[in-house]
Amino acid sequence: MSQIHISRRSFVRAGLAAASALSLGSAAWGQDNKPGKPLRLGGPVDRKDPEAWVQSLKALGYRAAYCPVGASESDETLKAYADAAKQADIVIAEVGAWSNPIAPDETQRKDALKHCREQLALAERIGANCCVNVSGSRNPKQWAGPHKDNLTRETFEMIVETTRSIIDAVKPTRTVFALEAMPWAYPDSADSYERLIQAIDRKGFGVHLDPVNLVVSPQVYYRTGAMIRNCFKKLGPHIKSCHAKDILLKEDITTPHLDEVRPGLGGLDYTAFLTELAKMPDVPLMMEHLPNQDEYKKAADHIREVGKKAGLAFA
Repeated sequence: MSQIHISRRSFVRAGLAAASALSLGSAAWGQDNKPGKPLRLGGPVDRKDPEAWVQSLKALGYRAAYCPVGASESDETLKAYADAAKQADIVIAEVGAWSNPIAPDETQRKDALKHCREQLALAERIGANCCVNVSGSRNPKQWAGPHKDNLTRETFEMIVETTRSIIDAVKPTRTVFALEAMPWAYPDSADSYERLIQAIDRKGFGVHLDPVNLVVSPQVYYRTGAMIRNCFKKLGPHIKSCHAKDILLKEDITTPHLDEVRPGLGGLDYTAFLTELAKMPDVPLMMEHLPNQDEYKKAADHIREVGKKAGLAFA
């Protein structure tokens, strides 16, 4: 990868302009979006064909879905799924672009960039809310793993240049390219996500919110409601899709150990999460990483029960 150079003056100028837009957007979002509409919950289902896919989603009470097709599918196939989703009032939440576009290995990096462009183009073609990836890692062995150089200014600038290049190659108008937060890679907080929005400075860039990935310490674990509310306050107008997971702090060891668990088995403040999400009810909440449909049903039941107690509904 070539060395990245962003002049301080250009960076500050872009940041101030974007910050102003971000502030205005936050104000509008807070004023115009009121709770009341049903929220959209989704999870993975078998693809089959468009009609069977929709029926599977409806049977589970889902009003949001992962993209059911790949980038190699024909326009005719994509249109069939997009039309079926629209007719059934199902939002295609996201297209995954999971790869490492800032990999230290040049071949891996180029392959990842190509994959991101193809997946963003797929999201644009089918009308998904977003195409999502992590920003990547400087780790030569783990594509999304921790590394001492991940949280540095140099890597931040790599992410800015790389993300711009992906968006500029596709020029999306119906979707956005979004980065999912990670504990050891930018964005690693609402503040660093806000800085990325300002620095990238593209309408085709958005936010994918997975609050579990921001729980990195006991201090955050016991105050997830405050963390979630801060994310929506700072990033709300830019959020296009959310992940529904949970996290558990182990209590029988002497050093902090956090495990991802099924929603309802951990400490994430789902009341705060759903209450904030209700202000933008067409943003999907997508369950993930569970081993089977029985576990997804238990997760969905918990999320719906929390929503019911908060006066919110999913259908």
